[in-house]
Amino acid sequence: MTRRDHGGGLDQAIARYGGRRADWLDLSTGINPDPYPVPEFSNRLWGALPDHAASDALSTAARACWKVPNDADILAAPGASALIAALPSLWPRSSVQITAPTYNEHAAAFRNWGWTVTQSRAETRVIVHPNNPTGALWDGRGHSRFLVIDESFCDPLPEASQIARATTPGVVILKSFGKFWGLAGLRLGFAIGHPDTIAPLRARLGPWAVSGPALALGAEALADADWIKATRARLARDSARLAQMLSRAGAENLGGTPLFRLASVPDAGRSAEYLAGNHRILVRVFPYSRNWLRFGLPAGERAWQRLQRALDAWP
Repeated sequence: MTRRDHGGGLDQAIARYGGRRADWLDLSTGINPDPYPVPEFSNRLWGALPDHAASDALSTAARACWKVPNDADILAAPGASALIAALPSLWPRSSVQITAPTYNEHAAAFRNWGWTVTQSRAETRVIVHPNNPTGALWDGRGHSRFLVIDESFCDPLPEASQIARATTPGVVILKSFGKFWGLAGLRLGFAIGHPDTIAPLRARLGPWAVSGPALALGAEALADADWIKATRARLARDSARLAQMLSRAGAENLGGTPLFRLASVPDAGRSAEYLAGNHRILVRVFPYSRNWLRFGLPAGERAWQRLQRALDAWP
C-alpha cells in the first residue's frame, strides 16, 4: 500500500535525523497544541457498550455548538477520516470535482471506489472549507447535485460555516473533533446532513462506531462554551504571531487558518531539512510544490522561542 502524503510522521523523522520524541517540535500538523483537558474516565465507560443516552447527549451538544438545523441529522464516527473513506459509497459512481491543491484523502477515497477525480465541473463535488493547506474560504458559488463540505478547520471561524446547507438532500458537512479541540488521538468526527443522505452512511458504520469515552468527552467539550471562546481568541493571536515570525524570517505568507500558516520559501525541501536536521523541528512539505511549507502552532512559550531561534539562523 502506498503511503499517502500527510503531516505527522515523527517516527520517520526520528529514524532519519535521530533523537527521541521528546527532543522534537512537531509543527507538521494543524492540530491545536493546547488540547481540551481530558478527564479521568470511569471503569463503566471502558467496560460497557456505548448506550443511546450517551450518543444522544453528544448529538445534542454538537447541534448546539455548530448551530445545526433541526431538520438535519448528525452522525458521529471514529474520526472524519472514516467518514471520508465511506462517502463515495453514497452516490452512483461517476466523476467528482475536487479542485487541487487540497486535502488529498478525499481524492484517494473516491478513486478507491472507482470514481474519476477531475478539476472540471461534475455533479458531485468536494470542497474543503477552509481549504487545507491554503486556508481559502469557499464563496458558496457553484451548484452540485451531491456536495461534500469538509469543515475540519472551520471551528476557529464559526461565522464562515456552511452548516445551513445541511438540510439540503445530497449535501454532507464534515466536522473534525481532533483539530480545534486538539484531541486527534480520540478519533471522533461528524457527518451532518439531510436524514435521507446520512442514513446509508449510518448503516455502513454499524452500531457502536464511537467509543464510550469519546462520546462522553465529545459531549462535554462541545458544550464548554467558555473554553471554546477562549481557544478561538488564543488561536487567532498565535496564528498572527506565527505569520509575523515567518515574515521576519523572509518567508512569504500565502495564507492558512488560525491552526496553521502556509509560507513560500525559495527551496522548501532545503528549509525543511535545515529545521529537522539542525533543530529537530518538523514542518510540512508538499510533493507538488518546491516552495510551500506549512507550519503548525508551537505549544508553549519555550517552543515559540525554540522556533524563533531556528528562524533567526534560517539560511
